Amino acid sequence: MSQTTQFDNVSVQKTANVYFEGKCVSHSLTLADGTKKSVGVILPATLTFNTGAPEIMEVLQGQCSVTLAGETTSQTYGAGQSFNVPGNSSFVIAVTETVHYVCHFG
Repeated sequence: MSQTTQFDNVSVQKTANVYFEGKCVSHSLTLADGTKKSVGVILPATLTFNTGAPEIMEVLQGQCSVTLAGETTSQTYGAGQSFNVPGNSSFVIAVTETVHYVCHFG
């Protein structure tokens, strides 16, 4: 993943995506080339997310354990790490330290 600290020339959806009673809040971005991303925060909790398109979850800050659909063991991720989630799948994320993330779609 790129180590840039900002995205330039983007459109930002002003209304936040709020999931799991506020435990996950993100904003949708569309880059100039049409690429879609979201940036957000997940508070300490254990949550299950479903995917449509494949995703790369880039952890900017915090720590979490992730179990992908069909897996029996989790992997731990922290700042500077990322994980891939197949499309039409799901993952369970157990956040131990508030996670700041970028989700790269497609």
